[in-house]
Amino acid sequence: MRSPDAVACRSVERAYHLDAAEVPALRGVDLTIPRGSFTALVGPSGSGKSTLLRLLACVDRADRGQVLIDGTDVTRLSRGRRVRMRRKRIGFMFQSPADNLLEYLSVRQHLELGAQLRGLRRSGSEVTAMLERLGLLDRADHLPHQLSGGEQQRTAIGFAAIGPPAVLVADEPTGQLDHGTVDSVLAAFAVLASTGVAVVAATHDPVVAGRADQVIQMRDGQVVT
Repeated sequence: MRSPDAVACRSVERAYHLDAAEVPALRGVDLTIPRGSFTALVGPSGSGKSTLLRLLACVDRADRGQVLIDGTDVTRLSRGRRVRMRRKRIGFMFQSPADNLLEYLSVRQHLELGAQLRGLRRSGSEVTAMLERLGLLDRADHLPHQLSGGEQQRTAIGFAAIGPPAVLVADEPTGQLDHGTVDSVLAAFAVLASTGVAVVAATHDPVVAGRADQVIQMRDGQVVT
Protein backbone atom coordinates (compact mmCIF):
# COMPACT_ATOMS: atom_id res chain seq x y z
CA MET A 1 0.00 0.00 0.00
CA ARG A 2 1.36 3.42 -0.95
CA SER A 3 2.27 5.71 1.94
CA PRO A 4 0.02 8.77 2.39
CA ASP A 5 3.20 10.83 2.76
CA ALA A 6 5.18 12.03 -0.25
CA VAL A 7 8.11 12.93 2.03
CA ALA A 8 9.31 11.55 5.35
CA CYS A 9 12.51 12.62 7.11
CA ARG A 10 13.73 10.56 10.05
CA SER A 11 16.56 11.78 12.29
CA VAL A 12 18.19 13.56 9.35
CA GLU A 13 21.59 15.16 9.90
CA ARG A 14 23.78 17.11 7.50
CA ALA A 15 27.00 18.99 8.20
CA TYR A 16 29.46 20.95 6.09
CA HIS A 17 33.18 21.36 6.60
CA LEU A 18 34.77 24.79 6.78
CA ASP A 19 38.54 24.44 6.99
CA ALA A 20 38.97 22.03 9.90
CA ALA A 21 35.63 22.78 11.51
CA GLU A 22 32.39 20.83 11.06
CA VAL A 23 29.37 23.11 10.75
CA PRO A 24 26.02 21.36 11.39
CA ALA A 25 23.25 22.43 9.00
CA LEU A 26 20.55 19.91 9.99
CA ARG A 27 20.35 18.25 13.39
CA GLY A 28 17.95 15.37 13.86
CA VAL A 29 15.19 16.57 11.54
CA ASP A 30 11.93 14.59 11.67
CA LEU A 31 8.96 15.57 9.50
CA THR A 32 6.33 14.27 7.11
CA ILE A 33 4.74 15.97 4.12
CA PRO A 34 1.46 14.45 2.91
CA ARG A 35 0.64 13.92 -0.73
CA GLY A 36 -1.59 16.59 -2.17
CA SER A 37 -0.57 19.27 0.31
CA PHE A 38 1.19 22.62 0.34
CA THR A 39 3.87 22.95 3.03
CA ALA A 40 5.77 26.13 3.89
CA LEU A 41 9.24 25.96 5.46
CA VAL A 42 9.86 29.09 7.51
CA GLY A 43 12.66 30.32 9.72
CA PRO A 44 15.53 32.80 9.77
CA SER A 45 18.41 32.68 7.31
CA GLY A 46 20.79 29.90 8.30
CA SER A 47 18.07 27.84 9.96
CA GLY A 48 18.52 24.91 7.55
CA LYS A 49 15.68 25.51 5.09
CA SER A 50 17.85 25.56 1.96
CA THR A 51 19.84 22.52 3.07
CA LEU A 52 16.62 20.60 3.64
CA LEU A 53 15.32 21.61 0.21
CA ARG A 54 18.54 20.35 -1.38
CA LEU A 55 18.03 16.96 0.29
CA LEU A 56 14.40 16.79 -0.83
CA ALA A 57 15.44 17.71 -4.38
CA CYS A 58 18.11 14.96 -4.37
CA VAL A 59 20.91 17.40 -5.18
CA ASP A 60 22.58 16.63 -1.84
CA ARG A 61 22.61 13.65 0.50
CA ALA A 62 22.15 13.43 4.26
CA ASP A 63 25.04 12.30 6.43
CA ARG A 64 22.74 10.31 8.70
CA GLY A 65 19.08 9.42 8.92
CA GLN A 66 16.51 8.68 6.24
CA VAL A 67 14.96 10.88 3.56
CA LEU A 68 12.06 9.05 1.94
CA ILE A 69 10.68 10.47 -1.31
CA ASP A 70 7.63 8.67 -2.66
CA GLY A 71 8.53 5.73 -0.42
CA THR A 72 12.18 5.46 -1.51
CA ASP A 73 15.03 6.19 0.90
CA VAL A 74 17.13 8.45 -1.31
CA THR A 75 20.03 8.46 1.15
CA ARG A 76 20.80 4.91 0.02
CA LEU A 77 20.79 5.66 -3.69
CA SER A 78 23.84 6.03 -5.87
CA ARG A 79 24.42 9.38 -7.54
CA GLY A 80 23.06 8.05 -10.84
CA ARG A 81 19.89 6.73 -9.22
CA ARG A 82 19.38 10.03 -7.41
CA VAL A 83 19.58 11.80 -10.77
CA ARG A 84 16.90 9.47 -12.15
CA MET A 85 14.75 9.99 -9.06
CA ARG A 86 15.08 13.75 -9.45
CA ARG A 87 14.13 13.58 -13.12
CA LYS A 88 11.12 11.31 -12.64
CA ARG A 89 9.64 12.12 -9.24
CA ILE A 90 10.85 15.59 -8.18
CA GLY A 91 10.26 19.07 -9.56
CA PHE A 92 12.36 22.08 -8.54
CA MET A 93 12.00 25.80 -9.06
CA PHE A 94 14.25 28.69 -8.11
CA GLN A 95 13.44 32.09 -6.66
CA SER A 96 14.27 34.06 -9.80
CA PRO A 97 12.18 33.53 -12.95
CA ALA A 98 15.37 34.09 -14.98
CA ASP A 99 16.89 30.98 -13.39
CA ASN A 100 13.86 28.82 -14.21
CA LEU A 101 13.21 29.63 -17.87
CA LEU A 102 15.01 29.59 -21.22
CA GLU A 103 14.57 32.88 -23.04
CA TYR A 104 14.11 31.27 -26.48
CA LEU A 105 11.35 28.80 -25.49
CA SER A 106 7.65 29.65 -25.37
CA VAL A 107 5.43 28.72 -22.46
CA ARG A 108 4.18 25.64 -24.31
CA GLN A 109 7.70 24.61 -25.30
CA HIS A 110 8.83 24.81 -21.67
CA LEU A 111 6.08 22.40 -20.69
CA GLU A 112 6.88 20.12 -23.62
CA LEU A 113 10.54 20.08 -22.56
CA GLY A 114 9.55 19.28 -18.98
CA ALA A 115 7.42 16.38 -20.19
CA GLN A 116 10.25 15.11 -22.38
CA LEU A 117 12.72 15.20 -19.50
CA ARG A 118 10.22 13.24 -17.39
CA GLY A 119 9.96 10.58 -20.09
CA LEU A 120 6.42 11.26 -21.32
CA ARG A 121 6.12 10.10 -24.91
CA ARG A 122 2.75 11.60 -25.80
CA SER A 123 2.49 14.78 -23.83
CA GLY A 124 0.22 16.99 -25.96
CA SER A 125 -2.91 16.50 -23.88
CA GLU A 126 -1.00 16.83 -20.59
CA VAL A 127 0.64 20.05 -21.75
CA THR A 128 -2.72 21.55 -22.72
CA ALA A 129 -4.28 20.44 -19.43
CA MET A 130 -1.43 22.01 -17.45
CA LEU A 131 -1.73 25.27 -19.41
CA GLU A 132 -5.43 25.36 -18.54
CA ARG A 133 -4.83 24.58 -14.85
CA LEU A 134 -2.27 27.37 -14.56
CA GLY A 135 -4.30 29.92 -16.51
CA LEU A 136 -1.67 30.12 -19.25
CA LEU A 137 -3.52 28.77 -22.27
CA ASP A 138 -3.82 32.21 -23.87
CA ARG A 139 -0.10 32.82 -23.24
CA ALA A 140 1.09 29.47 -24.55
CA ASP A 141 3.04 30.87 -27.50
CA HIS A 142 4.63 33.78 -25.62
CA LEU A 143 8.32 33.95 -24.74
CA PRO A 144 9.45 34.70 -21.17
CA HIS A 145 10.16 38.38 -21.84
CA GLN A 146 6.55 38.78 -22.97
CA LEU A 147 5.19 37.51 -19.64
CA SER A 148 4.59 39.14 -16.28
CA GLY A 149 6.58 37.96 -13.27
CA GLY A 150 3.65 35.88 -12.05
CA GLU A 151 3.19 34.30 -15.47
CA GLN A 152 6.89 33.48 -15.61
CA GLN A 153 6.73 31.73 -12.25
CA ARG A 154 3.58 29.84 -13.24
CA THR A 155 5.42 28.70 -16.36
CA ALA A 156 8.26 27.53 -14.13
CA ILE A 157 5.74 25.67 -11.98
CA GLY A 158 4.32 23.97 -15.06
CA PHE A 159 7.79 23.00 -16.28
CA ALA A 160 8.67 21.52 -12.89
CA ALA A 161 5.32 19.86 -12.22
CA ILE A 162 4.22 18.30 -15.50
CA GLY A 163 4.28 14.53 -15.30
CA PRO A 164 3.46 14.89 -12.45
CA PRO A 165 6.22 14.50 -9.84
CA ALA A 166 5.55 13.31 -6.32
CA VAL A 167 7.12 16.47 -4.89
CA LEU A 168 7.58 20.04 -6.12
CA VAL A 169 10.36 21.84 -4.23
CA ALA A 170 10.42 25.64 -4.44
CA ASP A 171 13.03 27.98 -2.96
CA GLU A 172 11.52 31.41 -2.16
CA PRO A 173 9.20 31.19 -5.20
CA THR A 174 7.56 34.57 -4.52
CA GLY A 175 10.66 36.38 -3.27
CA GLN A 176 11.01 38.55 -6.38
CA LEU A 177 7.31 39.11 -7.07
CA ASP A 178 5.16 42.06 -6.08
CA HIS A 179 2.21 41.38 -3.81
CA GLY A 180 -0.22 41.66 -6.70
CA THR A 181 1.22 38.61 -8.46
CA VAL A 182 1.96 36.42 -5.44
CA ASP A 183 -1.66 35.26 -5.31
CA SER A 184 -1.50 33.76 -8.81
CA VAL A 185 1.51 31.65 -7.82
CA LEU A 186 -0.15 30.47 -4.61
CA ALA A 187 -3.30 29.61 -6.56
CA ALA A 188 -1.14 27.52 -8.91
CA PHE A 189 0.34 25.67 -5.93
CA ALA A 190 -3.17 24.93 -4.67
CA VAL A 191 -4.16 23.55 -8.07
CA LEU A 192 -1.13 21.25 -8.11
CA ALA A 193 -1.79 20.06 -4.58
CA SER A 194 -5.36 19.19 -5.58
CA THR A 195 -3.91 16.80 -8.19
CA GLY A 196 -1.85 14.95 -5.55
CA VAL A 197 1.50 16.75 -5.81
CA ALA A 198 3.19 17.62 -2.50
CA VAL A 199 4.37 21.23 -2.80
CA VAL A 200 7.18 22.31 -0.44
CA ALA A 201 8.31 25.94 -0.42
CA ALA A 202 10.89 27.75 1.68
CA THR A 203 9.68 31.27 2.36
CA HIS A 204 10.06 34.40 4.47
CA ASP A 205 6.68 35.69 3.30
CA PRO A 206 3.88 35.45 5.90
CA VAL A 207 1.32 35.59 3.09
CA VAL A 208 2.74 32.38 1.62
CA ALA A 209 2.87 30.69 5.02
CA GLY A 210 -0.70 31.77 5.69
CA ARG A 211 -1.93 29.90 2.61
CA ALA A 212 -0.07 26.66 3.36
CA ASP A 213 -1.75 23.49 4.62
CA GLN A 214 1.07 23.06 7.11
CA VAL A 215 3.89 25.32 8.28
CA ILE A 216 7.20 23.84 9.43
CA GLN A 217 9.27 26.23 11.54
CA MET A 218 13.04 25.70 11.53
CA ARG A 219 15.73 27.13 13.77
CA ASP A 220 19.40 26.18 14.12
CA GLY A 221 19.00 23.15 11.87
CA GLN A 222 16.05 21.72 13.77
CA VAL A 223 12.28 21.57 13.36
CA VAL A 224 10.76 23.54 16.22
CA THR A 225 7.05 23.18 15.37
